[in-house]
Amino acid sequence: MKDIQQLSSIASQVRRDILRMVHACQSGHPGGSLGCTDLLVALYFRQMHHNNQFSMDGVGEDLFFLSNGHTSPMFYSVLARAGYFPVSELATFRRIDSRLQGHPTTHEHLEGVRIASGSLGQGLSVASGAAQAKKLNKDDKNVYVLMGDGELQEGQVWEAAMYAAHNQIDNLIGIVDYNGQQIDGPVAKVNSLGNLAAKWEAFGWDVLEVAEGNNMASVVAALETAKQLSGKGKPVMILLHTEMGYGVDFMMGSHKWHGVAPNDEQLSNALSQLECTLGDY
Repeated sequence: MKDIQQLSSIASQVRRDILRMVHACQSGHPGGSLGCTDLLVALYFRQMHHNNQFSMDGVGEDLFFLSNGHTSPMFYSVLARAGYFPVSELATFRRIDSRLQGHPTTHEHLEGVRIASGSLGQGLSVASGAAQAKKLNKDDKNVYVLMGDGELQEGQVWEAAMYAAHNQIDNLIGIVDYNGQQIDGPVAKVNSLGNLAAKWEAFGWDVLEVAEGNNMASVVAALETAKQLSGKGKPVMILLHTEMGYGVDFMMGSHKWHGVAPNDEQLSNALSQLECTLGDY
């Protein structure tokens, strides 16, 4: 199990990977990827019981589903750094014939990817089904799913929210990347989510709200609390307040870096702000 300092070091390297991947092909989504990095590093390097000798069924393992699939650079980097496939493969991001496409797909047979997640709004439904299957099979592990806050404007999310609560799928832990930004601007201006904690509670979920979603200790504590709440009759939702572009000063807090690649000068500036801890690919 990694401690907080070790997790933070891995997160710094993952952020470097994200920037270099998106820069190399001049395509991708750095903003949300940088903002969610602490969460995914904490899951894969501390919280989840998982096996990098990948099997699609995941029996006896905690499962993770990425619903906001445009944050694939983060997902690919964490999977590679966790040993699912060679770190050197990150250099093929978005290339023709690469397994690392802009949105994760299953037909590429990339280890660690269980669903295609290009269209938003579907991840919670899939995760609910996977978690329910585990309960039916008496598999005591949990299922985690990450969604974007703008993604919650999709109606299918709330259908899944009702279903999971109604069926007491209490081994399901959802996380919302609550950065307040989406591709067209601030979420509050595009289509406000209102009191999000109250909404999830009204749908029958236990809710944890984390003010410092880019503080590794806070993220780890929230995940541990969520695990303690699991198995008690309700699914659990973590509302994780993050900052888009976290770790790079000129990217932080702006929707403009949702889907824009840095140029050479910007990449150099960004990398100078992040420690190379595990070695670049």
